[in-house]
Amino acid sequence: TDLGARRGGGAGTGAERGGGGRGTRGEEGGVPAAAAMAEGEACREGNGARSGWGRGNQGRGECIPIKQCLRKAVNKRFSEHLQQTIIPSGSQDKASVPDSGPEMAKPQVAVAPVVVSKLSVKAPEFYPSGYNQNFSQNFDSSYEDGYDGYLTLAEYVQDFLNHLTEQPGCFETEIEQFAETLNGWVTTDEALQELVELIYQQATSVPNFSYMGARLCNYLSHHLTISPQSGNFRQLLLQRCRTEFENRDEAAKGDEATRKQFHAFVLFLAELYLNLEIKGTKGQVTRAEILQEGLRELLNALFSNPVDNNLICAVKLLKLTGSVLEDAWNEKGKDDMNEVIQRIENVVLDANCSRDVKRMLLKLVELRSSNWGRVLGTSSHTEATPENDPNYFMNEPTFYTSDGIPFTAADPDYQEKYQELLEREDFCPDNEENGTDLPGADYLYFDDTDDEMDPEIEEAYEKFCLESEHERKQ
Repeated sequence: TDLGARRGGGAGTGAERGGGGRGTRGEEGGVPAAAAMAEGEACREGNGARSGWGRGNQGRGECIPIKQCLRKAVNKRFSEHLQQTIIPSGSQDKASVPDSGPEMAKPQVAVAPVVVSKLSVKAPEFYPSGYNQNFSQNFDSSYEDGYDGYLTLAEYVQDFLNHLTEQPGCFETEIEQFAETLNGWVTTDEALQELVELIYQQATSVPNFSYMGARLCNYLSHHLTISPQSGNFRQLLLQRCRTEFENRDEAAKGDEATRKQFHAFVLFLAELYLNLEIKGTKGQVTRAEILQEGLRELLNALFSNPVDNNLICAVKLLKLTGSVLEDAWNEKGKDDMNEVIQRIENVVLDANCSRDVKRMLLKLVELRSSNWGRVLGTSSHTEATPENDPNYFMNEPTFYTSDGIPFTAADPDYQEKYQELLEREDFCPDNEENGTDLPGADYLYFDDTDDEMDPEIEEAYEKFCLESEHERKQ
């Protein structure tokens, strides 16, 4: 074994001496068995393969010592190992490459690759798809300068309408500035008609903007100063609505897209009826009478074509304006709401609408029977007494006698005493049950003038003191 170690450069017991095979480490330092065996096959070539001195050139020429063969094998295996192991730049883990000295390096442990994240603190801010991230910034910067940042009236108005659609809470704080800007810009009939058309299109094409559009129309109708011969803002708005209103029958019978646009117009007209205020000559505020009549005709058009989406639109319209319409019709002595309800019942019985729509119509009839969900004031309150309320004594307080016997107002023997204590209780209504929430010193019941005891209590107190003194002496 010792001879093989000196000749082979490794520890070899029964292996080929030229291979430096497996075994313990020799005096020159062992190498991995696989590397030594691989190179040992090459060292066995030539005449000197079995002599232990390495590989010859067909038995001729200069021989290479087996120790250099082993080092070559180790360096080759280790270089392959380094190529398979990814070590990121800048990593704290470093691999040591064996030198060409006599001592061989130990096998290296593979370093796990570090995943490099693509996240960055300098990444742009995330916005949902379809969101115009530059809109608010552009609008705010232009809005501060009025309409100086816009080329046309349409751009300014459309930006403001989109701004209200995304942030309806800004209406109260920004509507005044918007109206002032329009007064400086809208100075012709054409500009006023363009403004009306922009608001109308936004209110009938953008979902959930009908209410905000109606409020906007009401504000502008009172604050726009321009009043040309063609009509003021409110008159032009009603004329635009009338154009759509005259096509109600064709729209109710049209295709799905036409009916959808018609339904948006119906709901916008309902919001206008509720929000558009008209000031009379004496300062009274009324609703537009023409809109009330128009809603009645729109209901007839919807019920005349009882398809599902027409009926659903009619239900929404009546839920929104039913109570106001019925009150207005009742003031005029009209029975229009009963006629509408009767028509709904006929549709439920005869129309070929879906079951869900019929259920919606029946729920609407129930809503109307309950006065549209309104709660009226109750009649004069009747005070509860033991005669008309069997539970009269359940919520009354309970008192205890000196013997610990409870009594209430239901006990006839203690009626007089109970009433006296009850009056005292009412005399201090702010007292809590635990007696900790007492009024201030200026309260009448706790005034310093009432520190003296009445004769009955004083007598009872003296009796108590005597009994206590007697018991203590015993």
